[in-house]
Amino acid sequence: MKIRTARSDDLDVVKALLSENELPAADVTAGLLADFLVAEDAGGKNIGSVGVERFGHSALLRSLAVARTARNERLGTMLLTHAELLARASDVSDLWLLTTTAAGFFRCSGYADVDRSTAPAEMQASTQFAQLCPASAVCMTKKL
Repeated sequence: MKIRTARSDDLDVVKALLSENELPAADVTAGLLADFLVAEDAGGKNIGSVGVERFGHSALLRSLAVARTARNERLGTMLLTHAELLARASDVSDLWLLTTTAAGFFRCSGYADVDRSTAPAEMQASTQFAQLCPASAVCMTKKL
């Protein structure tokens, strides 16, 4: 398995992977993929994704998805680690996320539940925050 920077030609596969995992894909564009990572299996098939959407020194961790065929292999943890390294290299000091299904996974990775209203205003105005993720989603953050 290999984790690499996403390319514009990964867009359709990433969106399909997000849909398979019932995650929002409507605002994922080729431009946004510049801060995405994908995981490939030995045959070159995309089996995972994760993105970092930057807002100054804060960023929204998004689109962490693993193909059903690749689950239970710690791929989600590996993608999260790589995304955190990417964020640190981009001068991001804190990561935020919204989740409806994986709060336990993120808590085990050092993320803490916070009130959604404490996120940076620019992030709160993003499509992901303001429109795509339901109000019932758990908001979490981690200092890097």
